[in-house]
Amino acid sequence: MAFWWPLIVLGFAFLICKLLLMLIPPNVPSIDVYAGDVLDDGNQTKENYIYIPRRGRAAQTDRVRCYEPATMKYLGDFPALTSDQVKEHVADARKAQKAWAKSTFKQRRQFLRILLKYIIEHQELICQTSSRDTGKTMVDASLGEIMTTCEKITWLLAEGEKWLKPEYRSSGRAMMHKRSKVEFHPLGVIGAIVSWNYPFHNILNPMLAAIFSGNGVVVKVSEHASWSGCFYAGIVQAALAAVGAPENLVHVITGFAETGEALVSSADKIIFVGSPGVGKMIMRSASETLIPVTLELGGKDAFIVCEDVDVPHVAQIAARGVLQSSGQNCAGAERFYVHRDVYSSFVAQVVKIIKSICVGPPLAGKYDMGAICMPGHAERLQNLVNDAVDKGAEIVGRGSFGNLGEDAVDQFFPPTILVNVDHTMKLMQEEAFGPIMPIMKFSSDEEVIKLANDSNYGLGCAVFSGNQRRAREIASQLNCGVAAINDFASNYMCQSLPFGGVKHSGFGRFAGIEGLRACCLVKSVVEDRWWPYIKTKIPKPIQYPVAENSFEFQESLVEALYGLNIWDRLRALVNVLKILSEKKSTTAKNARRN
Repeated sequence: MAFWWPLIVLGFAFLICKLLLMLIPPNVPSIDVYAGDVLDDGNQTKENYIYIPRRGRAAQTDRVRCYEPATMKYLGDFPALTSDQVKEHVADARKAQKAWAKSTFKQRRQFLRILLKYIIEHQELICQTSSRDTGKTMVDASLGEIMTTCEKITWLLAEGEKWLKPEYRSSGRAMMHKRSKVEFHPLGVIGAIVSWNYPFHNILNPMLAAIFSGNGVVVKVSEHASWSGCFYAGIVQAALAAVGAPENLVHVITGFAETGEALVSSADKIIFVGSPGVGKMIMRSASETLIPVTLELGGKDAFIVCEDVDVPHVAQIAARGVLQSSGQNCAGAERFYVHRDVYSSFVAQVVKIIKSICVGPPLAGKYDMGAICMPGHAERLQNLVNDAVDKGAEIVGRGSFGNLGEDAVDQFFPPTILVNVDHTMKLMQEEAFGPIMPIMKFSSDEEVIKLANDSNYGLGCAVFSGNQRRAREIASQLNCGVAAINDFASNYMCQSLPFGGVKHSGFGRFAGIEGLRACCLVKSVVEDRWWPYIKTKIPKPIQYPVAENSFEFQESLVEALYGLNIWDRLRALVNVLKILSEKKSTTAKNARRN
C-alpha cells in the first residue's frame, strides 16, 4: 500500500489539474462574415421575383440560377465556370497549398476553433440559409448541418494530429535491423463535388479533412445549392485568414457538368457525393489521370424490425429515418422489413405518426417537413408510388399539406406509407430519395437477411431487436458499409468512424481515421535502426558474381527466419553461418595467393 499510495495521489492531482485547465476558456478570436446577401430582408436581390426553373440540359446556361424550393422566390445567380476557369482555381489552390503544407498542427487547430466558435454563435443564420436553399426544416438543418459539423471539428481537434503523425510498424524478421514507419503527406489539391442535401456539412466535411491534413481544396457545389454554398465559403475564408493561412487555399466553385469534369481532370484527388450514374462518369474521367477517387453514392438502406422490440419507440425512429432532411432523405431508410408478429402494430403506429406530419414552407411556420429541392422530383416520387400500387401495394397513410400556394405543390410531397410491397416494385429497388415508407413482412432472420441483401445498393442498415446479440448477428450478414444496432443513422454522429458503402453505393471512405488519411500520400519509409553502427550489407554468397552455393545459402536463410520448428530453424542458422565462414576462408586464401 505504501508503494501505491503516492501513485494514487499523483493520479488524482493530474485529473484535478486537467479539469481546472478545461475550465479555462481558450483564446479564440471571433471572425466577422458579411451576411447581407443571405439575410431575408426582402431586398437582398435586385430581381426579387418568383422563379420558374427550366428543366433538363436546356437549363445549363452560363449562370447558375438559385431560388427557394419552398416559395420559388429568386435568390440570385452565380457563374457556371468553364474548364479553363476551373483549372485557374486549381492552380491557385496548388500554389497556396505548398505554403500551407508547412503549417503547424497548432495553426490548423486554431483554424478549427475559430470556425467552431463561429458556427456555435451563428447556428440560426447557418440553418436558415440551408433551409432557404434546400427546403429543409430548421430542426433538420441543426441535426444534419450543425451537429455533424461540430462533431467533425471536435474529433479533429482531439485526435487529428495523432493519426497524421508517422506510424511505426514492425520490420519483420528479415529486416529486424531496420526501423519501419508510415508517413502521411498531403496529396496537393483535393477536389470535392458535393450534393445539395446538406449544403453546409457537405462543403465542410471534405474541406476540414483536406485542410487539416495540409491540402488545398476546390469544392464544386451543386447547382441546386450554390447560393448557400457561396456564403458558407466566406465563413471558411474568414477563419483561414484569421490564422494567417495563404490566400486561395480553399475555393468554392459553381457550375454544371462541364465545371465538375474540369475539376476531375485537374485535381490530385476527387471526393464525390451524388448519384451512381454521375459517379461512373467521374470514374471514367479520373482514369485518364489515374487520381484516387472516393465515391459516396446512393443508398437504399434496410430498416429491420424484429418481433421483440418496443414498437412505439421504434416507430418514432422509423418516422425520423424516412423523413430526415426534410423528406429529401439523404439516402436514408428506404426499405422497411417488419416481423409478421408485430407487423400490424408497427404499421398502425407509423401511420398515426405520419398522418400527424404537416408539410409546408419551413420558415413560414412550425412544419415537420419542408420542400423538395430537386425540380420535378415530386413527380418521380409519385411515379414510384403509382408503380407500386399498380403491382398490388396499398397506401395506408399520408401526411398533409399546410399553407401552400397553388403553384407550389410541385415542390412538395406528402410522407407516404405503403404496405403489401415486394421486390418486383421499383420502389423497393430504385433509390427514392424521398419521404416514402414501403413496409414488407418477414418471418425469419434468414429471410430478412436475404431480402435486405437483394439490392444494388449497400450504404447502411438499421437492425432493431430486444436481443442485442441477435441484432448484431443480422447486421453482420448484411452487405453494406454502415450498420446501426437499435438505432438509425447514429454512425454519422461518431466522426471517428469511416463512412461509405459498397456496390452501387460507392467505395472509399470519408470521416474517421480512414477518411483523414485518404487525403494523404501514404508513404512507407525504412531506415537503418542502429545507423551508422549496423548497416545493410549484402552477404558474400549472393554478391555478384554469385557463389556456387548461393542458392543453398538462400534456402538455409529462409528456413532460419521462417521455419515453423525451432530446431529446424537453429539447424538452418548453423548452416548459414557455416556457408558464410567457408566463403570468408576462401576469400582469405585467395587474398594470400595474390
